[in-house]
Amino acid sequence: MVALVILPTYQEAENIRHALTRVREVVPEAHVLVVDDGSPDGTADLAEQVGEELGQIHVLRRPAKAGLGPAYRAGFAWGIEHGHDVMVEMDADGQHDPATLPELISTLETAPADLVIGSRYVPGGAVPGWPANRRLLSQWGNRYIGLMLKLGIRDATAGFRAYRTTIIERIGLERVRADGYGFQIEMAYEVRKAGGRIVEIPITFRDRRLGVSKMSSNIVREALVMVTRWGVRDRVQRVRGRLNRARS
Repeated sequence: MVALVILPTYQEAENIRHALTRVREVVPEAHVLVVDDGSPDGTADLAEQVGEELGQIHVLRRPAKAGLGPAYRAGFAWGIEHGHDVMVEMDADGQHDPATLPELISTLETAPADLVIGSRYVPGGAVPGWPANRRLLSQWGNRYIGLMLKLGIRDATAGFRAYRTTIIERIGLERVRADGYGFQIEMAYEVRKAGGRIVEIPITFRDRRLGVSKMSSNIVREALVMVTRWGVRDRVQRVRGRLNRARS
């Protein structure tokens, strides 16, 4: 399988060289796509320099910051156009350990699976250094997502994951609308609705050492509103379905 590792970036000049170098070391057969949202700190220029040195690194420049979802949709579309069998999502800020990439990709075949998620909340997963309140907020948020959407996974918000390109094509990129971190939840939700199999493997998730986090309360609020809307809609549809069957 030909894998494409997609790194969405905005203001990651401090991290991008190290991230790209480690990815190329760990999975030298893979290609890498940096999707940069017009970073004023020169992230895209640095990525192109590293690409010239190491090879198999491509840069997709976007005019302005538009959110995680649009960046990944653009990356997926690029990967489909260039014939990649596997699409990997990975942050460029050091929170995702590139050493996990081979297992993430190979599990698609060995499980087999359509989506493999690097999970913080399955046995063996960890979030060292997180204060208790942050860990509890994340865990309970994922429990709420599981309750509302019936996904059967523990870490629907995780951003370190690998997809078979075929499941992305089956879903259709035009169906996925979330802009922020709700994009991760929506993709897992759509994979499940499309009949895809989701597998979680444990990872250790670490806070970034350099740069500034893009997470905000608005991003969290967007995700929770979407999850509630989808969950209520699914329940209404199930009730209507039962009523229609009872009448027939």
